Amino acid sequence: MLSFRRATLDDVDALVPLVESAYRGDASRQGWTTEADLLDGQRTDPDGVAEVITADKSVVVIAEQDGALVACCHVAQENGAGYFGMFAVDPGRQAGGVGRLTLAEAERVVAEEWGLPEMRMKVLTARADLVAWYVRRGYTQTGELIPFPYGDDRFGLPRRDDLAFELLVKKLV
Repeated sequence: MLSFRRATLDDVDALVPLVESAYRGDASRQGWTTEADLLDGQRTDPDGVAEVITADKSVVVIAEQDGALVACCHVAQENGAGYFGMFAVDPGRQAGGVGRLTLAEAERVVAEEWGLPEMRMKVLTARADLVAWYVRRGYTQTGELIPFPYGDDRFGLPRRDDLAFELLVKKLV
């Protein structure tokens, strides 16, 4: 049974390796969300996770199963909509519905608790499989591209020079 709760600062030390394992390095290759062929370096760090946990109009949702941390995501209120990010599922539990249920919980927070009409997110355009996963869950590709922050090591070390994000949007109410 999957259960959800809000992260606290006590969760930072567990959240950082979860996010890193889902996106970076060889461990991430066990799942399908890896960015290891696109980016080296870190995906996040303790300061970044603590910042989104304590920020105003922001929560980190944790998914637990059998007492273990299995997924997380960050949801924030931005410009009259929800913003979804820092989404990670333990690579060994990917493709089993955990991500779909975690995304649904984030959408519930935005729609029911905050009363916001839509969810927005940025996804690397090079991750066509991930974009397609979100489209199957009702997100629309807007065609609006956001440049990758080259030179800002907090986002990783690019292995390619053609990275960009696309804004995806889903109406919730």
